[in-house]
Amino acid sequence: MNTKVADNFAKLKRSLFLLPVFFIIKIILFLFSKDALSINGYIQVQKDCFYFMNYYLGQYPNIEYNLTQFGDASIFLSFLIILIIYVPKIWESLLSALLVSAIFSKVLKDIFLVPRPAEVLDNNSFIIIGKTLPGFSSLPSGHSITVFTILTILMFAFMPKKLNYKILWVFLIIITGLILVSTRVGIGAHYPLDVIIGSIIGYISGITGIFISRKYKIWTWINTKKYYPIFIVLIITCCITLIIKIVNENIIVYYLALICLFVSLYKFIHVYIKK
Repeated sequence: MNTKVADNFAKLKRSLFLLPVFFIIKIILFLFSKDALSINGYIQVQKDCFYFMNYYLGQYPNIEYNLTQFGDASIFLSFLIILIIYVPKIWESLLSALLVSAIFSKVLKDIFLVPRPAEVLDNNSFIIIGKTLPGFSSLPSGHSITVFTILTILMFAFMPKKLNYKILWVFLIIITGLILVSTRVGIGAHYPLDVIIGSIIGYISGITGIFISRKYKIWTWINTKKYYPIFIVLIITCCITLIIKIVNENIIVYYLALICLFVSLYKFIHVYIKK
């Protein structure tokens, strides 16, 4: 499996960056045509769309709140940490990609300083699920960047060979990603373009992470068994953190993530002590 993933990554071309760049240019041209390149214009041009999506998605608060947790890297990666044992190539790319995505998120949020919906809109005019998120960090959506960074790597890692399966696989990944990132609008945390732009940046981050791991062998040590105690301690720490979250917020996704962590913990310990 690890060899297959490495082969899939080796086939990727730099031309994959062209599509996200095209979409970003299209978004900029759209905003320009609507005279919406200012912060106020950016908000006004999508206000109606925000209210529409927020209202209909907000009718399912439990589902939205559970799904939006996947935008938290610690939650999403809880489901994937076991792949360090079986498919370390994925994690080599993930670590690089997540560092890139974190830089993108921090830098762009600081540059644009777009106020979140709760900062400028009447909080009684739309649905807020969970904590109210004010502030000036709306663009881009960090959760959306995280989701698409991870999904992009998984998409290319497990890309089928046959064209029909390849199309279906890409379609399923994109739909899954869009469902997850749309929850940021559903809970009232972001505008629609925040999550679209965040998704594009996440895709770019994912590809960048793959190219970095191909050229620089920064994370190859994670496949060495003598370093497994590091991951065992990390998993235990994440388990404790999740238990605290469950005490504060009793939601299903936390239980599922905790189960995955327990399974991963067992496997890491079993492999480590096995001669």
